[in-house]
Amino acid sequence: MFVPVVDKKNKPLMPTTPARAKKWIKSKKATPFWKKGVFCVRLNVEPSAREKQNIVVGIDPGSKKEGYSVKSRLHTYLNIQADAVWWVKDAVKTRREMRRTRRQRKTPYRKCRYNRNKNKNFLTPSTKARWLWKLRVVNWISKIFPISYIIVEDIKAVSKKGQKKWNKIFSPLQYGKNWFYGELRKNYKLTLKQGYETKKLRDKLELKKSSQKLSNKFEAHCIDSWVLANEVVGGHIEPDNKEILFIVPLRFHRRQLHYLRPGKNGDRKFYGGTRSLGLKRGSLIKHKKYGLCYVGGTSKGRVSLCDIKTGKRLTQLAKIENCKFVSYNSFRSVKLNFVKEEKKA
Repeated sequence: MFVPVVDKKNKPLMPTTPARAKKWIKSKKATPFWKKGVFCVRLNVEPSAREKQNIVVGIDPGSKKEGYSVKSRLHTYLNIQADAVWWVKDAVKTRREMRRTRRQRKTPYRKCRYNRNKNKNFLTPSTKARWLWKLRVVNWISKIFPISYIIVEDIKAVSKKGQKKWNKIFSPLQYGKNWFYGELRKNYKLTLKQGYETKKLRDKLELKKSSQKLSNKFEAHCIDSWVLANEVVGGHIEPDNKEILFIVPLRFHRRQLHYLRPGKNGDRKFYGGTRSLGLKRGSLIKHKKYGLCYVGGTSKGRVSLCDIKTGKRLTQLAKIENCKFVSYNSFRSVKLNFVKEEKKA
């Protein structure tokens, strides 16, 4: 386990050990802080050296879950298993249906716009949300680790015989990943590996991948991301760190003027939005009773609070004066250590 380090200007340096970070904090040479579930330290003095080793991020993309590994030749600093953004397609469909029904009634509605889908360079909302989430995770990692390379398992889109347009342009998977690769190449050195190449690397190290793709095991997704990262920098024949940071993106509902269906008396309640009584939804707060949690919706002058590990709602009746703001947040996280669990079992 290593602690990420940044300088006074928040530029990432090489990680350090927890013991050394504790000494820095005690002597006030560094200030501790959390960066979206990862404990870090910020140096208050000029670092003694700024030499950096090659650190690579291996990415194993998936439709529902995906793996990330941050590794150098000597150490594996971080393993992440993230849930994918899957709800945008259904939300866009519901929005489209509601707009069409309003146009048939005597009620104000948005005028029809130009069909943006006719533009060949247009990226559909659901596809962009999926690949933008992956880019956000990479950018977050780059703020606490000095990344040199990125290696991604290149996934293939389903092709159709005799349909050149689908195979080249209209396949959402193909077009989305090309956009993602283009954004990565702007700031990082990118390497791509095919799926069969990843399997050869696993077999070479005699590592097995779990068939339970939706489980939280290291062998589900992080094993592939680790193997890819190890291929670039080398240094290990088996994973030296199986701790996983499990992250789930928070779903924020757009502001709606009413629910989709009226109540018993025909009244429609307000729904959605991004703020709750002045607090941005998803923000981490400290509550006197519930401790560290994040902000949900609001109703009748109170806010709802949710558990940061499970996402379950803790209360709907929290007073705003009892909530102490900690930081902004866009996903919830929990750290899992399967090595310790195996020993206990």
